Amino acid sequence: MAKCGKQMAEAQGKRERLNQYELAEAVTIMQDAAYAKFVEGVDLAINLGVNPEHADQMVRGTVSLPHGTGKDVRVLVFAKGDKEVEAREAGADYIGSDDMVEKIQGGWLDFDKAVATPDMMGVVGKLGRVLGPRGLMPNPKTNTVTFDVGDAVKQLKAGRVEYRVEKSGIVHVPVGRRDFTPEQLVDNIRSVMDSIQKAKPSSAKGIYLKAITLSSTMGPGIKLDPLEF
Repeated sequence: MAKCGKQMAEAQGKRERLNQYELAEAVTIMQDAAYAKFVEGVDLAINLGVNPEHADQMVRGTVSLPHGTGKDVRVLVFAKGDKEVEAREAGADYIGSDDMVEKIQGGWLDFDKAVATPDMMGVVGKLGRVLGPRGLMPNPKTNTVTFDVGDAVKQLKAGRVEYRVEKSGIVHVPVGRRDFTPEQLVDNIRSVMDSIQKAKPSSAKGIYLKAITLSSTMGPGIKLDPLEF
């Protein structure tokens, strides 16, 4: 069995591996256990009692984090005419139509989120095999296919995140950075958990929130008590 490093071992020792902690305490432990020399991201992993292979048990959605993600989100907008102007005024980093499609087909992917007006989807659809696997394809279900491009850009820039349950039944969601205040992280996490609860499929039976784990990029996982949510 591979041995973990001294710093990781010390970090793991700051929490009881099998314990389930209340949110505020878990955040404190996570920040105290962090040892990386860079500012780590903070993520939630939620194990749900659903079967994603059944279409009526797919859990996905978006949530606007009260304090953002702490990251500079680069937004690309596929639009023309007035909507191109609207996107630029809202702060979009890249705007275009057929020219941007050709650029992406050529290998360019220097953006984090993409928005498209509905009339552009006939062109953007050509990029499905490129953007789809990377989670970059505009989608009406995540409000990234819309004529209200200005609002979509502002929300993405402010920290709106998307989530989707994986085949294993787990949802991974970024909730901020290690240098956020504990209060900011608690607010962000509660917003995510509220959204996850609202997204519960009516066909899901039994325990919905099976396990929740909080961690920084390099730090150990800290189990949260699902009953708190």
